[in-house]
Amino acid sequence: MGRSKTFILGTILTVSTFVTVPFLARAQEKVRIGWTGINPAASPAWVVQDKGLLRKLGVSAEIINISSSPIAMQALLAGELDVIVSSVTTLVTSRLAGADTIMIQTLVPTFVDHIVTLPSLTDLRQLKGKSGGVNRAGSTSDLGLRLALRRVGIDPEKDTNIVTAGDAPARLAAMSKGILQFTIMPEPFVREAEKLGLRDLLDTGSLGIPFHWNAVLTRQSTIATRRTTLAKVVQANTEAIHFIKTNRNESKAIFSKYLNLKDSEALERAVVAYGKIFPEVPVPSPEGVKTMLDDLASRNPKAQVADPRQYVDQSFVRELESSGFIKRLYEK
Repeated sequence: MGRSKTFILGTILTVSTFVTVPFLARAQEKVRIGWTGINPAASPAWVVQDKGLLRKLGVSAEIINISSSPIAMQALLAGELDVIVSSVTTLVTSRLAGADTIMIQTLVPTFVDHIVTLPSLTDLRQLKGKSGGVNRAGSTSDLGLRLALRRVGIDPEKDTNIVTAGDAPARLAAMSKGILQFTIMPEPFVREAEKLGLRDLLDTGSLGIPFHWNAVLTRQSTIATRRTTLAKVVQANTEAIHFIKTNRNESKAIFSKYLNLKDSEALERAVVAYGKIFPEVPVPSPEGVKTMLDDLASRNPKAQVADPRQYVDQSFVRELESSGFIKRLYEK
């Protein structure tokens, strides 16, 4: 009888070990995510962190702000990060240079900046011959401004003078002094511009230019080894988008925290604007990559022959969609 009890106990312990070890492995699943740019385009990452959405999926996530997209990309390629939240510009430039970077989810599938002008300018055609400021040359905002101007019939190189003028407060100060006549910036900074008497002349998002302003990037080598974890990242971001769309007050509190902003109207406008632009089904489209490749084609021969379909992996979002997860979210 004693031997029988010992055998049974040993069997239970052995089975328990087989059950517990995989559970612990899942509980200790980790991921490192870097997001860039302190603006609401990165807000799904804020919600994932503050609401513990990855923790609910059994993933211990370290979510950190990186000062710039090039630094974030360096960390991704060095294996210090598993995922970065950045723009298609970061994706395309790195992949054209030979990296195995790829987009697995879009967050903001078009431009979101507004063209802000002096109050005396009431028509886009009046921007001809004027000086405009961007954060830095070659940035996403710079590209967005140039593409928007071309879309409305203005050649940004010939018809305007676009210069590097620093961050949003610096550009607003330059406009207040008359040094610049127009600039480009997202909500909630448009609210600050209007408080200074400046004009919100055009929401570039209204032009519908396909472009991944912010997206989830990883490496193909990471997909090969950590697909399950990356799928959970995509699921958490999708849930965060739903949260922003449907929980305005809580979202405003999170925006306030990360933007260090207390202006209630500005926060309201930011949550509403981004709640509209975040897609319910955040599939990364090749068209949003093609816009970037087309802009680079005249300066980079590799961009001329690049296939935008190779820059995106739609399977993560498609699998989430086919599972019914997204539909269930919006039925609640």
